[in-house]
Amino acid sequence: MAKNKRLTTARAAVDSTKQYALDEALALVKSNAKAKFDETVEISLNLGIDPRHADQMVRGLLSLPNGTGKTLRVGVFARGAKAEEALAAGADVVGAEDLMEKVQAGEINFDRCIATPDMMGLVGRLGKVLGPRGLMPNPKLGTVTMDVKGAVEAAKSGQVEYRAEKAGIIHAGIGKASFDTDKLAENIRAFVDAVQKARPTGAKGTYLKKVALSSTMGPGVTVEVSAFSG
Repeated sequence: MAKNKRLTTARAAVDSTKQYALDEALALVKSNAKAKFDETVEISLNLGIDPRHADQMVRGLLSLPNGTGKTLRVGVFARGAKAEEALAAGADVVGAEDLMEKVQAGEINFDRCIATPDMMGLVGRLGKVLGPRGLMPNPKLGTVTMDVKGAVEAAKSGQVEYRAEKAGIIHAGIGKASFDTDKLAENIRAFVDAVQKARPTGAKGTYLKKVALSSTMGPGVTVEVSAFSG
């Protein structure tokens, strides 16, 4: 009952028909984050794309200026010196055939997957397991690389991956409710800027249609799209 009452009160504080200035929206999101844990501040972008078409897919990876407040578990497919490099850089799980067997058995103890190029023949067999979870290493995202140290450190330092879903919507966590408003705003602007720069050639008309923010347990707050123009 207390949870429902809290959500009802939070929703009452937000005008669902209004587009808020960024700082005002963040103030609302932070004030509504009253769970017993440090809620994640999440962003949702509605884009004027149809991701079913290859020339309209939006996907990328960026390091937020102030991190996400969450420590990612990183898994690395590598052998020999590169495996040792991954462990030294802070990877949580490192292996080759042994790691493949664990993944096939449903033991996936990582949030980001990195692989050296020579391991992709092995990793390719896990496409049906890793693909639907958004964990398949991809050279365009820098997760298929010989620079294992750099990739692991980047993932650990607050990188966020984004990918448009079927309806052309992107969701991502861009910080914690405990972050200062200016740090959250800086992360949001960096994220939206990266998505705008990733505009695909096939996108026609209005690209950034709607921006909304929320905390893990809080209601959505719509932000003025004009806050991100120019």
